[in-house]
Amino acid sequence: MSPTFTTGLQDRSVIVTGAGSGIGRAAALLFASEGARVLAADIDAAGAKGVTQEIKEQGGDATAVIGDLSDPLVIADVVTTAEREFGRIDVLVNNAGIMDRMSAAGETEDAEWERVLRINLTAPFLLTRAVLPHMLGAGRGVIVNTASEASLRGSAAGAAYTASKHGMAGLTKSVAVMYRDRGIRCNAIAPGGTATGIRLDLAPDASGPKVLRSYAHNIGRSSQASEQASAIVFLASDAASNISGVILPVDNGWAAV
Repeated sequence: MSPTFTTGLQDRSVIVTGAGSGIGRAAALLFASEGARVLAADIDAAGAKGVTQEIKEQGGDATAVIGDLSDPLVIADVVTTAEREFGRIDVLVNNAGIMDRMSAAGETEDAEWERVLRINLTAPFLLTRAVLPHMLGAGRGVIVNTASEASLRGSAAGAAYTASKHGMAGLTKSVAVMYRDRGIRCNAIAPGGTATGIRLDLAPDASGPKVLRSYAHNIGRSSQASEQASAIVFLASDAASNISGVILPVDNGWAAV
């Protein structure tokens, strides 16, 4: 008989950051549909509570933590809440992120650099560090990060965002190789253009939009958040049990151009 495809996510405990909208929301709903218990973390209270309520209405188990993940106290709250509500932490999805102002390096102010790096790279590091003792104690665990097409090349998104997403790719590979003999897998998706509600606050005369126009024809169609979520759930599932350290482009072939 042919083996049966299974995600193995039934009753797993999953933390999804940035779960109030976009890719995070789609991932939270998809994990719940596979029988996972979901902690939805987001700075947007309405979004986080909305997705948890939707999961509960569909018969699932979910809880929300509201707060800015750049705050170590919020990181601690996410982990302690998941442990208290679900008894363990099986999967961490570091999805929360912000855009920069599409500023080139010479245009980037300290505040922009520090805020983007804090949310996009330092917060995922802190949350990864916080969940690892729980996963190592169980002898297994999966971390899936949301990197970006900007983690694979130079990007018109801006210096801060591009650096943060390259850092996310490096963090992913480091965790994968350091913990591969201890039951931990770590991968990332690299979305191309995706229809989400991510906030854009372009700097006046930012270089990014001008550069982007020069290669926009290579990007291809935008994906839906559900397509990115499917890749996240696959990488978190038992179907990907021998996949670790991968930065998976989900970009309609843009990375191949």
